[in-house]
Amino acid sequence: MFLANLALTNKLKCMKVISTNIGERKKVKWKDKEVYTGIYKYPTNKPITLGITDVENDFVEDRRYHGGNDKACYLYSADHYAFWKAEYPNLDWQWGMFGENLTIQGLDEDNINIGDVLKIGDTEVQVTQPRQPCFKLNIRLEDNQALKRFIQAEKPGIYVRVLKTGKIKSGDTVETIRKFNNNPSVNKIYHFLYNPKENIEGIKKAIEIPELAESCRNDLKKLV
Repeated sequence: MFLANLALTNKLKCMKVISTNIGERKKVKWKDKEVYTGIYKYPTNKPITLGITDVENDFVEDRRYHGGNDKACYLYSADHYAFWKAEYPNLDWQWGMFGENLTIQGLDEDNINIGDVLKIGDTEVQVTQPRQPCFKLNIRLEDNQALKRFIQAEKPGIYVRVLKTGKIKSGDTVETIRKFNNNPSVNKIYHFLYNPKENIEGIKKAIEIPELAESCRNDLKKLV
């Protein structure tokens, strides 16, 4: 049923919200230590509310890396799930597995640029950077190599800043209302982050993009 629904939604041409997901604080073990995380997000049958710095009622553990003006909400493509389900067939697959608040059918990081403005439900958001994964993805996918595999796959999802607050529900369309054609794609920035040696000139240009998230800019600066 999961993949059947995915195949059906993939026939649609526009981007669309497949699932809204919320997480609570969860204690997990990592290398004999107890850590807390908000990566365990699950579908909700209610709309979610986007604020300026985060999603209402969604737990964020470390605001150095999640939440805030530049990373208020994380979006991941429903189209990528078939790839990951094949990689990890024994997991209990549900939307929200990557810690995303919004699972979006039709989201393509190669065709979405830094700065693009999207209208989703009542909200307007601006694309700021790709997701830079951390060790907690290993915990969520129950594989110590998951972080490495996620980087190699170049299917990062996107972070956004909220330009207009409001509610989003499953079934809402995602419309690009402003396109920044001169800016690099989300996947291009992602590639820069993890393959810096052959992309120094591109990184130098990316650092100057006003719409780029400040934390991502700082990480790129360390590479040149």
